[in-house]
Amino acid sequence: MHWREFFSDVVDVVEAVGASILVLGGLGAFVRYGWELVTRSAADSFGDLRKTLGRVILLGLEVLIIADIIRTIVVDQSIRSVTVLGVIVVIRVVLSFSLEVGIDGMWPWNKWRVTRGGPEGSATGGAR
Repeated sequence: MHWREFFSDVVDVVEAVGASILVLGGLGAFVRYGWELVTRSAADSFGDLRKTLGRVILLGLEVLIIADIIRTIVVDQSIRSVTVLGVIVVIRVVLSFSLEVGIDGMWPWNKWRVTRGGPEGSATGGAR
C-alpha cells in the first residue's frame, strides 16, 4: 500500500468520526432534551439543547477540519486543494465563533471577565 493511499484511508476514517460525532451527538442532545422536558421546565431544557447542539457541532467541525488539513497536506497537494481548504477553514471559523457566541452569550475574548468576576474581581479591588 502506497503512503498516499494509507493517508487517504486515514482521512476517510477521520471524516467518518467527525460525521459520527455530529449525528450521534445530535441524536443524544435531542434524547437528553426529551428527558429534560419530562423532568424539568421547557425553557431550561431548550437552552440546554441549544448549548449541547452547539458544542456537538463545534467538536464535529474541529474533527472535520483535521481531515481536511491531512488531505491537503498529504493526499492532494495542489493550489486548488489549498484554496478549497482555506475557504472551508474560514467558513468553519466564522461558524465556530457564531456558535460559541450563541452558546456562551459573549465573545470568546470576553470570558476572562466572567471567570475573574468582572471588574469587581480584578486585582485593583474593583476601583474604577
